[in-house]
Amino acid sequence: MTGVPRLVVAAPASGSGKTTVATGLIAALAARGLRVAPFKVGPDYIDPGYHTLAAGRPGRNLDPWLTGEDRVTPLFLHGSAGCDIAVVEGVMGLFDGRGEGDFASTAHVARLLGAPVVLVVDAGKQSRSVAALVHGFATFDSRVRVAGVVLNRLGSARHEELCRAALEETGVPVLGAVHRDDDVMTPSRHLGLVPAAERLPAAVSAVDRLGALVAGACDLDGLVRLAATASPLTGRPWDPSDGHEPGQRRVVAVAGGAAFTFGYAEHVEMLAAAGAEVAVFDPVRDESLPEGASALVVGGGFPEVYAAELSANERLRGEVAAFRGPVAAECAGLLYLCEELDGRPMCGRVPGVGRMTDRLTLGYRDAVAVRDTLLTRQGERFRGHEFHRTTVTGGGRPVFRWRGGADGAGDARLTASYLHLHWAGAPQLARRLLAYAEPSSRSPSIAR
Repeated sequence: MTGVPRLVVAAPASGSGKTTVATGLIAALAARGLRVAPFKVGPDYIDPGYHTLAAGRPGRNLDPWLTGEDRVTPLFLHGSAGCDIAVVEGVMGLFDGRGEGDFASTAHVARLLGAPVVLVVDAGKQSRSVAALVHGFATFDSRVRVAGVVLNRLGSARHEELCRAALEETGVPVLGAVHRDDDVMTPSRHLGLVPAAERLPAAVSAVDRLGALVAGACDLDGLVRLAATASPLTGRPWDPSDGHEPGQRRVVAVAGGAAFTFGYAEHVEMLAAAGAEVAVFDPVRDESLPEGASALVVGGGFPEVYAAELSANERLRGEVAAFRGPVAAECAGLLYLCEELDGRPMCGRVPGVGRMTDRLTLGYRDAVAVRDTLLTRQGERFRGHEFHRTTVTGGGRPVFRWRGGADGAGDARLTASYLHLHWAGAPQLARRLLAYAEPSSRSPSIAR
């Protein structure tokens, strides 16, 4: 298996415009009638939401830290099956990874995929210096092929001319020249861009404008030709049914809506492959859990933005508080299950009070489970990611510990934590959730 044509959209640093270019490129190629598979390097949930709108198919993540580097290619092959081309948006700067090396960086993923890299350079405050910058990135690691440049935030035709002339000396072709356009800005807040799901149809309109911008500013034919030069891939696609025996039909209620927009597509696919019926509900608007729900998943998002609405939905909060099936919650889900969030009553399933802070907590975590809960077994190691500006106090005994931190609450029917986990990297999580979703009159014991 060779895999579909593919390219990686990277940048020298965050804020260079790679999300603008990547999302616009996905939209522009889709408008041409191509079936585009969109991906994002790292644990980011927000950019894939815009990729989903642009491509018309789920945006997915490729993260060697969360899933293990041996699963990156299989996950890519799974997510790009049946497509004509894949666009992979990078994270941070091209070579920025976890710790001192480049593990889990954009460069790492580009190497694993054998994909050429298109470097998005913010030329807003430079001209000839872009050549030195591109030369450095193109020669820094011979295993990474920087095969094209998209100039971004150009100020004038003369500015573009100067940058193009300077880059001729590097031998790296210019495949796009995007001029400054404030009309395509996407609104941001305390954790980055506002998720697409919160601003429909404005997000649809924004993606359409990005597609038109990139189509007019970039050499789409050249980018498609470049994608076709990616190295052949070996192996088989990831299979969500691996390790899962289809069982009795169970309804798994998954929180969605504007307050809970963070989730990986593979989680739902793993649950469905094991025989579950996934029913999405909106804790802001829906007054009841989905009919027949035997398990509950409450992922990440922005409950702090919707705290008043979530608190006002007293009927649903009461159902969640009384729910006797298994509950898996991450970050936003943890806050929703707490007693209070910013002074407003929540579900009360987790002892503790959540509140907003001025401090951003961000980073990968190498965590160890310190006790048995629904999803964890004492002594197991999990690779996760934290990303929040909130804190929970009075939460009791933690579930996870890592260097410099501890987190979580849980019992035989509950695991709630700030840690975002990718179930493709720990497939036992889906199995354990579903093991307790079967109708049963007995109290659950911990299954290994």
